[in-house]
Amino acid sequence: MTIPFLSRKIGIDSRVRRKFKGCTLMPKIGYGLDKKTRLHNVREFELLMMHNKTYCAEIAYDVSAQKSKEIVEHTAQLDVVVTKKLASLRSQEDE
Repeated sequence: MTIPFLSRKIGIDSRVRRKFKGCTLMPKIGYGLDKKTRLHNVREFELLMMHNKTYCAEIAYDVSAQKSKEIVEHTAQLDVVVTKKLASLRSQEDE
């Protein structure tokens, strides 16, 4: 799976690939997410509990809506910021 805005531009006339001034930057390895803060289940959340003021958790892409709901409820009780907390829940409601 490629993420469209993070894929490398390869066209022969691409302004991004040729690094023209004022254009968007080429995606590099530094644009990835920190694996330590990406959550797959509630157990992994316990590692972030001590650092809840400096780091925020992010629910991984392949987590089901049910597990995502559990993670959101658990983090809400402990006042930890979670990014993308409604993503899988919102897509579940649309269907």
